[in-house]
Amino acid sequence: MSAEAIGLAGVAALVALIFARVPVAVALAAVGVAGYAALDSWHAALAMVGTVPLELANAYSLSVLPLFILMGVVATKANMSTELYRAASAAFSGLRGALASATIGACAAFGCICGSSLATAATMSRVAVPEMQRHGYHLPIAAGAVASGGTLGILIPPSVILVIYALVAEESIAKLFAAALIPGLLLAALHVAVVVVIGRFRPDWLPKVPAMPLAQRLRAAVGMWKLLLLFFLAVFGIYFGWFSPTEAAAVASAAAIVIALATRATSLAGLMRAVVETVNTSAMLFFIVIGAFIFSRFIVLTRVPAEIASWAQSADLGAVPIMLVIVALYLVLGMFLESVSMVLITVPVLLPLMQTLGFDAVWFGIFVTVMAEVGLITPPVGLNAFVIHSQLPDVPLGTIFRGIAWFLIADATLVALLLAFPALAVWLPGALGM
Repeated sequence: MSAEAIGLAGVAALVALIFARVPVAVALAAVGVAGYAALDSWHAALAMVGTVPLELANAYSLSVLPLFILMGVVATKANMSTELYRAASAAFSGLRGALASATIGACAAFGCICGSSLATAATMSRVAVPEMQRHGYHLPIAAGAVASGGTLGILIPPSVILVIYALVAEESIAKLFAAALIPGLLLAALHVAVVVVIGRFRPDWLPKVPAMPLAQRLRAAVGMWKLLLLFFLAVFGIYFGWFSPTEAAAVASAAAIVIALATRATSLAGLMRAVVETVNTSAMLFFIVIGAFIFSRFIVLTRVPAEIASWAQSADLGAVPIMLVIVALYLVLGMFLESVSMVLITVPVLLPLMQTLGFDAVWFGIFVTVMAEVGLITPPVGLNAFVIHSQLPDVPLGTIFRGIAWFLIADATLVALLLAFPALAVWLPGALGM
């Protein structure tokens, strides 16, 4: 059997194992080891199993992951989301759909610190959905705004998904953070635009909330200082060249701990629980990353990515049809896989093809992240919808997915804009000299 045939058989085996509900990390590692042994030898395959975890453990760049996770967990434990939602509600008050727009703004701001879509959706659902229900909002729109707004956190930096993509694609984390800022803010604006359009045509779904006096708005805005400080340290500290990504993550996580303790938003016991949660989350991510790196070593050995790129060039299909196929592929994968697994499985195969077609690796990272966002809110396994349902059991899953459908228009618009105007992602890194 040729190397290419073994590679395709390995991909098919991976899909079969995932559908059989084998943990993604185990499926990736098992297929990678077996495939590597088939192409080389069991001695070489087992040696790779020993060297890959060691290499990843010695990778300084990987230390950014647990630090950003710690910052997000501490911010969540310190109830910064509630203060942020109050500030956003005050800013949008007086407009139709103010609470839905405030939910999206709060999700975007909190998600960029938290770095986790699922944690953002879980936290904001408890804060925002009951408040919107109290004011008579249409329940599907209320739940959909939280589920879709929660995905903004994995695009607006600092983002765990972008860090993982940087490791797999061997790209600069700082460059990816810069590339994601404009698309992330644009997507948040598109979500708010969806709320405005819904309010225009179905005003009964989005009742008007009375405008707050200016003094009350300013008092509410003061409550955002904690998150603004963390965002400044974690993101602008990198852009201004003050810190490397790992240093920025360390400084911001330390600042989050000091703020949480100094303001008595959490206790030492709460901080210890945050550390334990960080360790558990980091261990789960590293387990998946190790499996993915083993699988990628096997895929590179098969030369499948190179053969796919060569076939695409010889077939002269053009970039647009290939990108449409890739969009469809991510939509299908997003129905069954969570975002980290989707990135780790597809990037080793698709990135060489994208570079052959002339697409920038940084641009592709933003594109993949957006598609991972879509996967988090599409049925049947839209994880954000299930998270909201777990927090609010009285809200049926069907109701949540009906609301999400409106906000998918924003994601589709951003994907189209990225394809039509790649500069949306690559201009800022170039302007910053990265």
